[in-house]
Amino acid sequence: MDITTLLPGWMKSEDIMAIVAGIAAMVVFLMIWNALLVKDSLPERIKSLEKRRSKLKAEAVAETRQRSQLIARENLMHRVVKKMKLMRGEKARQISARLAQAGWRSKDALVTYLFARIALPVVVGLFAVIYCVVQNPFDWPLSVGLMVSLGAALFGYSLPGILLKNQISKRYALIRKALPDALDLLVICTEAGLNLDSGLDRVCREIANSAPELSDEFGLTSIELGFLPDRKEALGNLAKRVDFQAMTTLVNTLLQTEKYGTPLAVALRVLSAEMRDERLMKAEEKAARLPAIMTVPMIVFILPALFIVLIGPAVLKAIDAFSGS
Repeated sequence: MDITTLLPGWMKSEDIMAIVAGIAAMVVFLMIWNALLVKDSLPERIKSLEKRRSKLKAEAVAETRQRSQLIARENLMHRVVKKMKLMRGEKARQISARLAQAGWRSKDALVTYLFARIALPVVVGLFAVIYCVVQNPFDWPLSVGLMVSLGAALFGYSLPGILLKNQISKRYALIRKALPDALDLLVICTEAGLNLDSGLDRVCREIANSAPELSDEFGLTSIELGFLPDRKEALGNLAKRVDFQAMTTLVNTLLQTEKYGTPLAVALRVLSAEMRDERLMKAEEKAARLPAIMTVPMIVFILPALFIVLIGPAVLKAIDAFSGS
């Protein structure tokens, strides 16, 4: 079979076929030449490095600017707090301990909290005075406007404490939820031959993604067990930072195993089972309270609509019957 019979009529000419063959040979030659040609990638690398350098320079300038602004604000807060001598005394230590319970352990956190306790009442109070006394869109008497402004200032003073308390509650809830699983991992580590320090370090690495709050506490405890002269002090610091019953029980168990030499894995397994049972009991308690909690919404929202649906047609028929008569 001749291949020319498969070609279109305009390609059966010998000149056209010669041109197509030449073009094909040229394309093949260029492809082989391009494959065998050694390319100099230095100019492209220089261009990419220049772009990367420009990008890093812009990011460094922006970061330096933000850092300078942050340092300026921090310096202002430090000056105000130090001038008022708020970082001394037992009250400052108590606030610092509360901030540590919320996960804010730096010294700047204490300065920020104290500055917020000073600045927020002034700012919120001035805004309330301007809105309620000067503008007075509700036509309140002067005494009422001043009372509202005073209440707003008291709210501004209490707001940092409220936020701190909520943060501590949320953090404790997350730690309490992840604690039984972490104890199971610690049991596995101790049964594998690791001591308490190495076991806590391994557990904090394993739960870093699923429970970062508990991982942070266990990691800090592992570090303190390594450099503090008294191991009891390190475990006591853990109980102070995470101040709820389950963690206190865990710390007491660890102290007893350190003091009397009892098997750590057995004690931790029993404690983990008790914590799981306690979590299940709390869930059952919440489920048992649900009917009592739902009673008021049912009476207020569901029963009136149900009465309207059931009794409404009969009432309408009775009204029609009496009006027709």
